[in-house]
Amino acid sequence: MNRKKIKLVISDIDGTILNSNHQIDSDLRRQVSELKKEGIPFVLASARSPKGIIPLAQQLGITDDPIASYNGALIMKNEPEKGYVPIFTHSLDKRDVHRLVKAVKQNFPQISISLYSNQNWYVETLDKWSRSEADITGEEPIQKSFKQLIDDKETPIHKFLLIGETKDVQRLQQFCQEIDLEESAFYLSKENYLEVTHQAVSKELALIEVANYFQISLENTMAIGDNYNDIPMLLLAGLGVAMGNAPEKVKNSAKVETTTNNHNGASDAIKKYVIG
Repeated sequence: MNRKKIKLVISDIDGTILNSNHQIDSDLRRQVSELKKEGIPFVLASARSPKGIIPLAQQLGITDDPIASYNGALIMKNEPEKGYVPIFTHSLDKRDVHRLVKAVKQNFPQISISLYSNQNWYVETLDKWSRSEADITGEEPIQKSFKQLIDDKETPIHKFLLIGETKDVQRLQQFCQEIDLEESAFYLSKENYLEVTHQAVSKELALIEVANYFQISLENTMAIGDNYNDIPMLLLAGLGVAMGNAPEKVKNSAKVETTTNNHNGASDAIKKYVIG
């Protein structure tokens, strides 16, 4: 692809711009600065909450660009004097939330349940899985009754995160597909992380909404990712770039492959295909 055609870059976070020690690609800030000079937005798209994304956006100097959290269930823009405000939002049906919480507690009590609403992360109890997630994202969960959250009509639920041992999560994924949840979708963001969002939510839709927001054609977009939930946006973007550490299925869904997240694969891709 002619690098001059790329007018928007959207990128995953974990395993993509962060290395295995959860540190940002050491050359990414410089490459993002070059994108800014060319007026090319750099949008972070992740299963993370806004609080898990905003500090990274600040480190990269891209707080003027939108962020797509919860895999696109909540896309926000930083407004002067207001902070980050929603520009696109897709929340779960509360009936599905109630059924799923009840089903997981009854059938998979060993699974850690997290609920996400706007910029907040909620758990009922702190366990080893939620503590591990807090260490990774730098975010602290709020302990609160799920019943209170579900019953509150003013509180949207944007995402579930279900964590456990890999074998248990795989059984849970199959179980979730068999229960009556009409408006929800399930996918693995890691082999032991099962994410649940509204069925309309995907990074593909996030790419569409962000491209429309900037009035940029999809053929002029580049997407970078490393995991299964990145596949829809890699397939849709004008140039889908798979990280060298991605599974083969992800690599096969992209047009090109870059180096790994431990070897600055994201910044290398920007330099090679956009900046030159």
